[in-house]
Amino acid sequence: MGRLVPAVTRALDILELFLESDGTLSAPDITRRLQLPRTTVHELVTTLAARNYLAQLPDQPGRYRLGVRAYQLGSRYGEQLDLAAEGREVAREVAETCDETVHVAILEGLDVIYIAKVDSTHAVRMVSAAGRRLPAHCTSVGKMLLAALPPDELDLRIEEEGGELVGMTHNSITDPDALRTALAGIRERGIATEHRESNPDVSCVAAPVRDASGRVVAALSVSVPMIRWTEEREAELADLAAKGAADLSARLGHRGGHR
Repeated sequence: MGRLVPAVTRALDILELFLESDGTLSAPDITRRLQLPRTTVHELVTTLAARNYLAQLPDQPGRYRLGVRAYQLGSRYGEQLDLAAEGREVAREVAETCDETVHVAILEGLDVIYIAKVDSTHAVRMVSAAGRRLPAHCTSVGKMLLAALPPDELDLRIEEEGGELVGMTHNSITDPDALRTALAGIRERGIATEHRESNPDVSCVAAPVRDASGRVVAALSVSVPMIRWTEEREAELADLAAKGAADLSARLGHRGGHR
């Protein structure tokens, strides 16, 4: 692996800050959050703005948002990622069938990133959103994706996080050995569940999405508020999630067989 360039790393750190909060920041905000010298932040922000990766808010001089160039890069990435487009279509079909919230997510490190979300018609707030990142072990999609990793790869990812698992609710799994035990059960069943582990009022069930080679590349879940969650409902939604995941896998070229 080649040497990382500090200036480029800092510039990317600045851009990634705009994925949080309301998406607008001032130079002092950036300085405070990244603990960088003011002159360094000023030079980097000026450069990013000159290249249209950042843009000043017209009515708030000195405050920035992501610029058109960032949008163009994101759009090109989205065009090339068939999984996101197909995931949205399948999620919409599943949501129309059960009238519950449906997600499609991918794994990055020990986090999941939601690439598609279709809400139910019920007015219940979910912590997720397309583009949102959450600890994988706190979600059904994440546990499904972690279960697909080789054990040594899982161990390495946990090591890279300092051997600790953060919790989102009092039901979250925070012990690595307990997580390994849970993942073994998920591999055996082929379905992952999450009971109030990322949201104290919501449970979820998820199934794996495979590409043409049979590799698990994503997971599809159905999320349900506890007021509508029963064992019978869980079984119904597990079947629906499995069918939706199979449909999405077929769209990605999967024709049976695992890897």
